[in-house]
Amino acid sequence: MATIHKNLSVIEGALPSASGMKFGIVVSEWNTQVTAALLDGAMRTLVAAGCAESDITVKRVPGTVELTLGAQFFAEYTDVDAVIALGCVVQGETRHFDYVCQSVTQGVTDVMLTWNMPVAFGVLTTDDMQQALDRAGGKYGNKGDEAAVAAIRMAALQLEMEQEDPDPGREREGERDRSRRNQNNVN
Repeated sequence: MATIHKNLSVIEGALPSASGMKFGIVVSEWNTQVTAALLDGAMRTLVAAGCAESDITVKRVPGTVELTLGAQFFAEYTDVDAVIALGCVVQGETRHFDYVCQSVTQGVTDVMLTWNMPVAFGVLTTDDMQQALDRAGGKYGNKGDEAAVAAIRMAALQLEMEQEDPDPGREREGERDRSRRNQNNVN
């Protein structure tokens, strides 16, 4: 296990301010003891970085596979700067684990690239429930904290790159048009 003897939630380097940023968090209802702890960690980290609680929207989905569509809904119907996907898949006796892990990993990547939006991967894929608990606020930190840090850093990077863009009017593959989406949501 790569996390052995190391708390991975220790933040190295300065964290950009999340003040003025908006975040969507999509949380799996499966393994709620773990996902509730992941959500607590993500919320705590966002608020500590300056994000107002009113700028954080939390939505729940039935399972880990559904995280990708939940993330896409945030991209499509809201004006969030980044999404955090939180879930937990514990290895069982069948290959179902492999299919779920592959689906959510590819799905989150597809949402990011299609919608040009950071989606932080806060999904635990563990051999047993104890490993999940150890990574959800236990001895190895909280994957929710880590996902929130990734979301903040990627949203800040995107904003920085947009501000440095020498040709801000050019069309980009997969570019989101927030103003158009927001107008559609108002009408």
